[in-house]
Amino acid sequence: MIFLEPYEVLSKVYREGAHLKIALSALPAGEKGRTVKLCYSVLEHDGYLDFCLASIAKKKPQESLRLILKIALAAMLYADMVPPVAVNEAVMLAKHIGKGGAAGFVNASLRAFKKENVLLPEGDEGLAIESNFPRFAIDALRKEYGDRVRDIVLARSRGVSVRFLRGMESYLGREHLDTPFEHVKIFKNFVRDEGFDRGDYTFQSVGSVAVCEAIDPCENLLDACAAPGGKSVLLAEKCARVTACELHPHRVALIESYVRRMGVKNVEVMEKDATAFDPAWEGKFDAVLCDVPCSGLGTAAENPDLPLRKNEAAMSELEALQRAILANCSRYVKAGGALYYATCSILPEENDVPVGEFLKAHPDFSAEEVSSPLPHEKKTFGVQFLPDRAFGAGFYIAKLGRKI
Repeated sequence: MIFLEPYEVLSKVYREGAHLKIALSALPAGEKGRTVKLCYSVLEHDGYLDFCLASIAKKKPQESLRLILKIALAAMLYADMVPPVAVNEAVMLAKHIGKGGAAGFVNASLRAFKKENVLLPEGDEGLAIESNFPRFAIDALRKEYGDRVRDIVLARSRGVSVRFLRGMESYLGREHLDTPFEHVKIFKNFVRDEGFDRGDYTFQSVGSVAVCEAIDPCENLLDACAAPGGKSVLLAEKCARVTACELHPHRVALIESYVRRMGVKNVEVMEKDATAFDPAWEGKFDAVLCDVPCSGLGTAAENPDLPLRKNEAAMSELEALQRAILANCSRYVKAGGALYYATCSILPEENDVPVGEFLKAHPDFSAEEVSSPLPHEKKTFGVQFLPDRAFGAGFYIAKLGRKI
């Protein structure tokens, strides 16, 4: 059954809140390209598929049937599967999971679907459905970027971003894009091989690399929210010592694994709460990076499951946490040192807004110039990378210098 594997993966995402990439990584080795494509198609177009279902089902189907219908519609709309095959696969899957009594409903609903009958609302309501971005995010981006909002939220991933340490030349025969960073390439397709385990290369977003590029070399750097470890490892190339911290043990383990694989010797990994002040660290570090927990909406092109869990209530909790981390970790910066604030968000409320509030409350810090070879927008305090012009990456970084 073609739809069984996508159904199992997506059930973990929708029902259990699993991250798509983690759910996909649990699949057995071998050919899984079709499953990956279908899963991404369903999640990238979740809002639109819901809208399509409303046009063919008078009552909201129960969760399992709803997912089967979404997979079948995605297969027809985005995976070039002919409708009779998609209908047959959906009916077989319904029977397989014990929903044989609803097979007729699945069959009739899918046969009734006609794309030309699905008319989205006009304006930003329709854009929110089409892009799968929450409406509050569309409104914030419209206010900030005007008509460009459509290009920003509909930007798709440009491919797999790979940062090489060595052996890059042997991979360049594959279809790829050059980036402004010499050892970072974006591949249309890239299958991990033994070079990954040797630490010859790693998977790291071009936006994440841009954040690291904007940080000045120093002796002693604290990466306060470091998992999974990509920034800590890259920053270890320009900083003599890096202390990488995380709150949860399993995320600490992720960093430790990353550091070992890449053979880095000058990164110390610790379990630590970035909101809890440690007097022993006051004024200890030349530089502190607060790559804070955020909505992640700047990476929705690569992680289409992220918008599923974003609402304004969740955002309020995140924004409070971001401000607490920034205020606490600022106390660890030496006089004359630098505090860096970064996110993988494109929302002003997570970026320039909290930085402006911090500077107002902390006159001993001031915003300093940040530059990058990656296309960006200069904001009042930092720089914003946006997905439509930065290879699908949406990141932000500000540099705040501590006065002597």
